[in-house]
Amino acid sequence: MKSNHWSLLAGLSLLVPVLFWVLFAQELPSALYPFPALMFVPALFGLRQAAVAVPVVLFFVWNPGLFRGDASVPKRSHVLLLILTLLNVLWFVVGWKDGLAMQGAKYNYTVCGVNIICVAALWTLFARSRKTEPSFKSNLLFHWMLFTWLAWYAFPFFGELP
Repeated sequence: MKSNHWSLLAGLSLLVPVLFWVLFAQELPSALYPFPALMFVPALFGLRQAAVAVPVVLFFVWNPGLFRGDASVPKRSHVLLLILTLLNVLWFVVGWKDGLAMQGAKYNYTVCGVNIICVAALWTLFARSRKTEPSFKSNLLFHWMLFTWLAWYAFPFFGELP
């Protein structure tokens, strides 16, 4: 398959986390789908249907070079990973007490653990991309994992739903 087909498939696969939102909407947030800010913010403004497309659109817009088969991860993606990692840690620090009070310890620890695994995997891919010869597959995998994390577990909801 060509790079543009792989990139399109990877971008459209970002709809999978949204299925968890649709299937488990009555139980939100849950450890299976912690209602990440990427989905929550548009839904808060009445744009629930539009929120479904947000991860896919961001994936396509952020790195259009994937459709051309670019092998190297752009520097802006490394900066984005650094900023998102720091903000996600701050998010957990600020929201931890509300999460314990409203969702419970099991939710907090599960979501925190999944976030740690995701961030560790992303940083591992980042380190690997700096040490090895760039490849389209590693570029695609890095960006797919980054946007999957944003669509599923990054910046999870803590507190009481409005």
